[in-house]
Amino acid sequence: MATSLLSFSISPTTSAFRFKASAMATTIAAPATKVAPAVIVGGGRVGRALQDMGTGQDLLVRRGESVPLNFEGPIFVCTRNDDLESVLQSTPSSRWGDLVFFQNGMLEPWLESKGLEDANQVLAYFAVSKIGETPIDGRTDINPEGLTAAYGKWASIVAARLNAGGLSCKVLDKEVFQKQMLEKLIWICSVMLVGARHGGVSVGVVDKEFRTEVSFAIDIFSKLICNSVWISFSINIYIGE
Repeated sequence: MATSLLSFSISPTTSAFRFKASAMATTIAAPATKVAPAVIVGGGRVGRALQDMGTGQDLLVRRGESVPLNFEGPIFVCTRNDDLESVLQSTPSSRWGDLVFFQNGMLEPWLESKGLEDANQVLAYFAVSKIGETPIDGRTDINPEGLTAAYGKWASIVAARLNAGGLSCKVLDKEVFQKQMLEKLIWICSVMLVGARHGGVSVGVVDKEFRTEVSFAIDIFSKLICNSVWISFSINIYIGE
C-alpha cells in the first residue's frame, strides 16, 4: 500500500491509526450495470483515470469550459475544492442534481448553501500517482474489502465504473456515508496536522514516527465532532502491526 496518496484520495496505510463508527454499516447492493457515459470535469489524475475506466463515450470538460446541457448522465467533478464554485457556475442549474463530487473534506455546509443537500458524493480511497498510471485501491488489513464509498442517485453508476477499473466501491445510504465521511475527515486532519507540526513530513513518516501524536489528535477531533454534529458514534483506535 502506498503511504503518500493524492489530494483526492488520502487514505491510511495498512499500519496507520484508524477509527470506525461502532454501528454496523448498511451497504446498499449495487446492481450490476455497464459503464455509463459521463461528463468528467477536471483533466487531472483522477479525472483522467475515470475517463480511462469508461468506454470512450465520456466528455472531458477542462478548466474554464462549460458543462453541456444536452449530455445526459452523471457529471463527475474531479477538481480542487476551491474550484467548486466556478464548476457550479459553469453547469446549467437544471443539471446540478447530476453533479457527483469526488472531493475530500466535509462539503455539507457549502452544498446546503447551494440547495444541494442530497448531492451525489464519493469518498475516494484510491491513488493515482500520475496521469495514465493504474490507480491503486485503498484496501487495508482492517478493510480488505476496500474503503471507497458512494452516495446518491448516481452511486451505483460510480461503483460500476470503479469496479470496471479494478477498484472497490460501496454504495451507502446517507447516514452511513456521512459517518464514513467524518471518519476520513478526522483521519486527514489528524495526520496532516501532525505532519505540519514536524515540518511538513510525509504521511509515511507520520505513520512510522508519530503515531502517539496522531492517536491524540484523532481522539480530540472525534470528541469535537461527536459534540457538534447530528451524527453520534463510538470511536475505537486501531493500530496495525
